[in-house]
Amino acid sequence: MNRAFLTRFAWMAIFAAVVTIGLKTAAWYLTGSVGLLSDAVESLVNLAGGIMALAMLTVAARPADHDHAYGHGKAEYFSSGVEGTLIVLAAASIGWAAVGRLLTPRPLEAVGLGILVAAAASLVNLGVALLLRQAARRYRSITLDANAQHLLTDVWTSAGVIVGVGAGTLTHWERLDAIVALIVAANIIWTGVKLVRRSVAGLMDKAIGAEDVAAVERVLDGFRRRGVQFHALITRQAGAQKFVSVHVLVPGDWTVRRGHQLLEQIEAEIRHAVPGALVFTHLEPLDDPASWADEKLERP
Repeated sequence: MNRAFLTRFAWMAIFAAVVTIGLKTAAWYLTGSVGLLSDAVESLVNLAGGIMALAMLTVAARPADHDHAYGHGKAEYFSSGVEGTLIVLAAASIGWAAVGRLLTPRPLEAVGLGILVAAAASLVNLGVALLLRQAARRYRSITLDANAQHLLTDVWTSAGVIVGVGAGTLTHWERLDAIVALIVAANIIWTGVKLVRRSVAGLMDKAIGAEDVAAVERVLDGFRRRGVQFHALITRQAGAQKFVSVHVLVPGDWTVRRGHQLLEQIEAEIRHAVPGALVFTHLEPLDDPASWADEKLERP
């Protein structure tokens, strides 16, 4: 399936980032809140992440070629990894600003209007995040999922900042604004670390999810009850593409046609159980000792 249409979701994220940067910067300008400043800085990361997502989704949508026979799906992991790194850097800058305000607190201004503007920005992020998450699940895109997670984190961050700014104003505890900003920074770092870890796992050819592996095993169990045996089941995932490889052992006196028909049936049922999977099967005779020498990826 051509996935070039997914770039429209990246454009949506970029548009949302531009709008929220303007709104949150206005909220910070009105109030002077370092918490709202931290929120605006995170929206800059959203913008950078959206631009990176657009670039990588464009690359990932390219068709397979001579040098990339399995396509360019892994490009999506670069987007997720870069966005995670940007999130961590943004959190560091937020923390630096918050420490300065913690040491030298100052009263906030025009808090009511600033909170309304910040809340409007959060609603924009929430709407876009829910659309991106739905698209990520439907099209199995780690890039869109990373964007959605980041935007949802931004929504919770903004909610925390708004509560902190409001509480600080009501209690006249000026340092509360800076404390909330530090909490926001810690939460952002955790989100960034999770995105980086997931990207690294994908680039290291991590196996497909446990639910998908279980679905494959259920298919194989159906054939085991018919006397067919299997080994060397290996899976991996590259971007949205899932790969399943398994060796199929049958009686040695089977004809090539009968063996081929069995493999076609097995592959079709695995593809049905794990939509979009690319399935590789290898036929071996049960009575040949060499058939049992390749149960692992590397043969002795």
